[in-house]
Amino acid sequence: MSKPSPHGWLILDKPRELSSTQAVGAVKRNLREGGYAKTKVGHGGTLDPLAEGVLPIALGEATKLAGRMLDASKIYEFTIQFGAETDTLDSEGQVVEQTDRRPPMAAIAAVLEHFTGDIEQVPPKYSALKVDGKRAYDLARAGEEVELKTRAVTIHALTFAGDRQDAELDSAFATTAGRPDPYDPSAPLELADAVTLTAHVSKGTYIRSLARDIARALGTLGHVTYLRRTKAGPFAENQAISLDKLNEIGKGAGLQDLLLPLEAGLDDIPALKLDLESAQAVRQGRVISGLPQTDGLYFAKLAATPVALMEITGGTAKVVRGFNLPDVAE
Repeated sequence: MSKPSPHGWLILDKPRELSSTQAVGAVKRNLREGGYAKTKVGHGGTLDPLAEGVLPIALGEATKLAGRMLDASKIYEFTIQFGAETDTLDSEGQVVEQTDRRPPMAAIAAVLEHFTGDIEQVPPKYSALKVDGKRAYDLARAGEEVELKTRAVTIHALTFAGDRQDAELDSAFATTAGRPDPYDPSAPLELADAVTLTAHVSKGTYIRSLARDIARALGTLGHVTYLRRTKAGPFAENQAISLDKLNEIGKGAGLQDLLLPLEAGLDDIPALKLDLESAQAVRQGRVISGLPQTDGLYFAKLAATPVALMEITGGTAKVVRGFNLPDVAE
């Protein structure tokens, strides 16, 4: 007899060179080899093969929440190598333009605030966006000219990675006594061949485009040589497991210590406790009326069992997404 299909989240620390689709395949293979019944598996936001880090993998009923994960904000750490721009905007591509110019660290510090908040960016032509029904990267690889429209995104925060604290950088362009003026030719400047930044961004943001635009704003060129996602929605890198740890599942290791519950993807949504009668009504798709809660989205549950995502309007709750899970409370 096979083990029952699991429901919840595996947070994979995706290594470089592995695609998100391959990561989903690896999870399916390990569940199958570990003796689990056929399980629906999906991921919560594509990572480029060159990128590494947090990749939420949804199992079973949690796949119904994968779309919400696509809409969640993300945090990335990335390195911009100055001096060259590539056609892919990362180190996998061909160099298309070069320059000897290198930006001062003070200038980098000063320009970051101009890329914070609501900005517009043009996605990379080597991206999965569709142009006339075809993937942009397929058109680019075929040598066709690709023109992508500017899109609005939000950069919630953009800082130097790590613990760099530099008062001179924080006041980079101040010229008051005791502070260097970056435009003073007699002042020593720390020039950067590369810089590593941390960005907290909205959905739809392309870090490669952000790196390109930062470099150009600094009067130079640049491309991404390192990209790591450290957080995706509620999931952080300290919750992520390695590919080696994932492969142990296929060799018989228990899943219970690695699997996060379905509701881990809903930590920003208030709970709505149901009794048995109302839970049965919700499972039949019926509305619940006379609720005192304010309007908004709620996570309805019967004891510890997830029942549905529900939208409350004027005291009436309607099912947005139901979960077909065994009732452990009975």
